[in-house]
Amino acid sequence: MKKLRFWFWLILIFILVEPGCRSQDQKTLPPPVDRPMAVAGSFYPDDASGLRALLLEMFSKAKPASVKDVVAVICPHAGYEFSGIVAASSYRQLDPDKQYDNIFIIGSSHHASFMGASIYNIGDYQTPLGKVKVNRELANKLISENAVFTFNADADKAEHSIEVQVPFLQYYLKKSFNLVPIVLGTQSAQSCKKVAMALKPYLGGNNLFVISSDFSHYPAYNDAIALDKSTCDAILSGKPDQLLKTIKANSDKEVSNLATSICGWTSVLTLMYMTESDPGIKMTPIYYQNSGDSKYKDKSQVVGYWSIVLSGKTTQPASTDFQLTPKDKKDLLKIARNTIEQYIHNGKTPDVDATGFSELLKTPGGAFVTLTEDGVLRGCVGQFYAQEPLYLVVRDMAIASSTQDNRFPPVKSDEIDKIEIEISVLSPLKLIKSIDEIVLGKHGIYIRKGYQSGTFLPQVATGTGWSKEEFLGHCARDKAGIGWNGWKDAEIYTYEAAVFSEKELNGRKDQ
Repeated sequence: MKKLRFWFWLILIFILVEPGCRSQDQKTLPPPVDRPMAVAGSFYPDDASGLRALLLEMFSKAKPASVKDVVAVICPHAGYEFSGIVAASSYRQLDPDKQYDNIFIIGSSHHASFMGASIYNIGDYQTPLGKVKVNRELANKLISENAVFTFNADADKAEHSIEVQVPFLQYYLKKSFNLVPIVLGTQSAQSCKKVAMALKPYLGGNNLFVISSDFSHYPAYNDAIALDKSTCDAILSGKPDQLLKTIKANSDKEVSNLATSICGWTSVLTLMYMTESDPGIKMTPIYYQNSGDSKYKDKSQVVGYWSIVLSGKTTQPASTDFQLTPKDKKDLLKIARNTIEQYIHNGKTPDVDATGFSELLKTPGGAFVTLTEDGVLRGCVGQFYAQEPLYLVVRDMAIASSTQDNRFPPVKSDEIDKIEIEISVLSPLKLIKSIDEIVLGKHGIYIRKGYQSGTFLPQVATGTGWSKEEFLGHCARDKAGIGWNGWKDAEIYTYEAAVFSEKELNGRKDQ
């Protein structure tokens, strides 16, 4: 029996799959190709002295700082002479002496339509005030680990929504920072949610999010004021669905010359998905104007501009291991079993009625689904990075483990009743400074070095009887592909897993 268990775990470590973490052979970044300025000389001055003079004027007229602990700002991206004071009002809420590690600028594409989002990962950003470094390593990490991200050269070529924000940051912040420039090409709320789930771990701390968007386009002055207030109120509600409903309601009013309520609605929606249900985040409206308030005074057809700031401390979920109730576990096992039965019988992914589920099951979370038959591994697939609610992740991994594990043929109908299901629900990652922090049997490990990465679930250590060094060595060599001692100069993360099975809970299909 001991020998059988050893071979089970030895096979398992070679089969665990991380769809969200795709290794690449590339070891070094290619030579950079800096993004040239596209709208200098039209949206803002193309010479450094003229730009500084205009920014000085914008900041002198902007609303003074009134908010602390800013984690994100929403600000316009029109020509500085139209929207610069409102944009500067957002940036004045920042602490100019703070050292930001990364500033994520998110803008919705005005020129190219494509699935998901594009991250500029091939060079730095240029402005008349100099070059700003793009965190290309982080950009590549996001692209490699999340299918919703890519690099689309057409996205950045003529796009102004990100470019116009950079000089404000260069002028106002006293310390250098890295950019992560993201252009959304999608018009899908579901894609926005996937982008949000990928970026949410970076919200707060020494990172800043800049959401680039103007509001109403081309209604008359007073119509714009009313429309922009309703859109702002929807954002302040913190409910993404409320923003979508308000945009539709504004459109249904058939206001003369209204082209859109908010041009960057996908960018704002993404931020709202990131902060939804986070009690630590507060939204504060700072300042409103529209182009009719500029020196040109044309009030017949205007564009609206809001400065909105998000502040506070983001809350992090506690370890899942201490939150899952017996009912949660049975609900997840039932989902997995019903999904496998229905998918294998008719080839369709079943809908899941979430009525009665706990809030935890509706929260994004990573999970592995492991199948055994007569005590022998029959399939194991997991999703390490959460982009969907936990109950949907378990449903999708149940399908993947039964039909998409390339080490095994798909499970057949006559095998279903012989299959036992085990689920491992993963807690958030924690970067450790010393391997002394690893507790074998309690912690799973995730090792990352450059583009290479690999993971072992906590139960692998107990199942194999490995020492801590063996646990690390096998993960580094067999999963991350960085050699037996590769873990010694790699990033190591720990996580916990709530591991439960049908056998443990008697959670077969009759439960």
